[in-house]
Order: sequence, then C-alpha cells, then structure tokens
Amino acid sequence: MKSYAAVKKIPYDPKSNDPFVFHYYDPDKVLHGKPLKAHLKFAMSYWHTINAGGTDMFGSATLDKSFGKTDPMEVYRAKADFAFDLMDKLSLEYYCFHDIDIAPEGETLKESIANFRQMVDYIYDLQKKHNKKTLWVTANNFSDKRFMAGAATSCNADVFAAAAAKVKASIDAAIKLGATGYVFWGGREGYDTLLNTDMGLELDNLARFLKMARDYGRKNGFAGDFYLEPKPKEPTKHQYDFDAATCANFLRKYDLLGDFKLNIEANHATLAGHTFQHELRTAVVNGAFGSIDANQGDMLLGWDTDQFPTNVYDTTLCMYEVIQAGGFTNGGLNFDAKTRRASNTLEDILLSYIAGMDAFALGLELAYKLVEDGRIDAFVADRYRSYKSGIGKQIVDGTTDLAALAAYAEGLSAIEVESGRQEYLEAMMNNILFG
Repeated sequence: MKSYAAVKKIPYDPKSNDPFVFHYYDPDKVLHGKPLKAHLKFAMSYWHTINAGGTDMFGSATLDKSFGKTDPMEVYRAKADFAFDLMDKLSLEYYCFHDIDIAPEGETLKESIANFRQMVDYIYDLQKKHNKKTLWVTANNFSDKRFMAGAATSCNADVFAAAAAKVKASIDAAIKLGATGYVFWGGREGYDTLLNTDMGLELDNLARFLKMARDYGRKNGFAGDFYLEPKPKEPTKHQYDFDAATCANFLRKYDLLGDFKLNIEANHATLAGHTFQHELRTAVVNGAFGSIDANQGDMLLGWDTDQFPTNVYDTTLCMYEVIQAGGFTNGGLNFDAKTRRASNTLEDILLSYIAGMDAFALGLELAYKLVEDGRIDAFVADRYRSYKSGIGKQIVDGTTDLAALAAYAEGLSAIEVESGRQEYLEAMMNNILFG
C-alpha cells in the first residue's frame, strides 16, 4: 500500500481497484445545476483528524501526531501544515475546529488565548495559500477541570466569565477566517443529579450566555449562523441539549431561533434513541436546520464512537432530507469522525475520508433518485388527502372549532383508516435505489 507521502491527490476513478481513489465522489460533477462539492460542502474536523491519537478510556495513543516537533507552538504549526496538506490531497474545501485544537494551552487563560491568536494568524495565511475555507469555529468549554460543573451553566460565575473569554476569542477567529458558522456544543451544560442543581438558573444563564455571544458576534461583523449541537448524554447524565426537539424548544422559549440553528450529528441522534433522519426532519420542521456532523455509531455500543460514515442507507436518507430542505446555506457536512484505534497510520486517515466522502456522494445520487421517482412523496401526499378538502381543509385553515368537529363526528357512520404500507414503501425504496 502507498505511503501517505506518496499519495499526491485522490483522483476520481470509479473503475480502479486502487484504495486511494474516489469511486463515487467527483467534486466537479454537476448534479441538478451544482457540482457535488457545492451540494456536499465536506469539511475536515480538526480535533479528530489532526489531534486524536487513538486514546480511549482503557489505552494510550496509538499514533503520534507531534510530527517530530517538541516545542508546543512548533508542534501546532506542524499540525496545521499537515492539516492543509491533507485537505489538498482529499480536495476538501472546508475545515472546523475548537480553540484548543489549533493551539497549545498556556499556564493561564490569558496565555492560552494569546497562543490561540498566534495560531489563528498562522492558519489564516495557510487558508489563503491553499484556498480553503472555515465552515465553523467553536470553543472547547468542557475539557479543562474548571468546566467540570459546566461552562455557561456552571455554579461558579468566574467559570461563566472564563467561558465567555474563550468564546469571544473564538468568535473573533471565526470573523477573521470568514467562517459561516459558530457552534455551541454543550459538552458539560447539563447535570448528573438534581440534588445539587438549580435547573432554572442554569437554563436562564445558558440563554444569557448565548445572547451575549450573538450580540458580540453581530456587533463585530459575524453574519453567519450560530448553531446548537444536540447530544443527550456524555459527559453529563442529563444534557440540556438532549435532542433536536429539546434544542428547538429552548431556542423558541428564549427567542433565539432567528439567529440560532442546529448542527445535527448522526451518532448523537442514535444516542438519543432517534434515527439520523428523524433529527434532521425535526430540525427542518422547526425552521432550525443548519449544518451536519457526519459520522455513525456502533449500534452494539452505548457511547459516541464517532466512526466514519459508510452506511449508504443513512447517507441517502440524510441527503434526502437536505434536498427537501433546499440544501445547505451556511452549513455543510463536517466529518466529526475518527479512525478506529487500531487504524493507526496517516494512510488510514486518507482511507477513512475516502470511505466517508464516497458514502455521501453515493447517498446524494441515490437521494435524488428517490426525489425524481416521486412515488414516496406522492404516497405521503395521498395518505393525508383528507386534509385537502371538506372538514380536513377546515381544520388546516382554522375555520372550524371543537363544537363543530364534535357535531360532524357524531354524524359519521364509520371511520376507516387506510394502511400505512410501510413494508411496501421500504421495498419500493430498495427498488428505486438498487433496481
């Protein structure tokens, strides 16, 4: 197998047996008036791809990503050089990062932010040189011990202030780098027991924090979307951003829906007991669809495994929702995924991205087949046809009331609900996709 250095650029060659080629992703192929790269807007996750070394709760790193450097700033400059080289090889246009992903932490918060600003300048130059874009930025307000009881929801006001300082610096970076999104993942915005928690104050403080961040960003020129990223657990037992519906309710309660949307992750959806498609549809119907973290979980494991997506049914149904929503605006598909611990070479990183990008490119093509065929959409429309006329239309139009409905119902001799034909539709989908 080729070494990482020997791979110059991943080509599209559907007939090749070379593992270092795309079989489905041709970035410049035009589909419905847009090239695939514009439909999919693939992004590299800095934390998993550039920093993760294969550690888990039972074992140490299996891949050294210091790139032969020892000085902390030199290590992170080498990481950045590798990141942009990797993106060139994979034809990735976008990337995403937390503040501590791109710079070493100092002895104090002030030193950490100073290091971060230096590295933002360094990455800014790399971004221009390599013609790349920042999809979104975020602050890691969950790893340091000061955040053990939350950041914006901490019981300690000094921690709230420290979180604000990190978010301010990260929003500044988003503005400088031209990011079109800023994400809040509430890694520790939750609780383990109500015996020591003032839930009402914590939720109010979280809303106060988000409003401060929004106001600062808008005042200083950030015109993109702010995102909440739902996740039901890990590391806290009860997280305030449990799922898409919970987040939408929170945003609506605190009048934040106009500026905030949702960043939906596949593995977080399954941890919440939902399908990926359900979470996307929930975001769409609440007017909150924004961006996607593309990965998959292992259904036999009960934690966030962050695997590269290869399940074509999932990618197809994901892109079906994206198409129905009108496509991405400021968001995209960020590969919040990491190679398995035993896949511990730089070549494995390339192979993992190829697998994920191909799975989504194929999923997009197949999703358009579902849309163009039209039978599933037609079936759904016909199933709800009773709301197009008569009493159903009056319900939808709001021209009836409870008493009128009761009188109407008492005049019915029988009510028959037609079959939902789930198995027929699932077989139809297989026929459309693979027939």
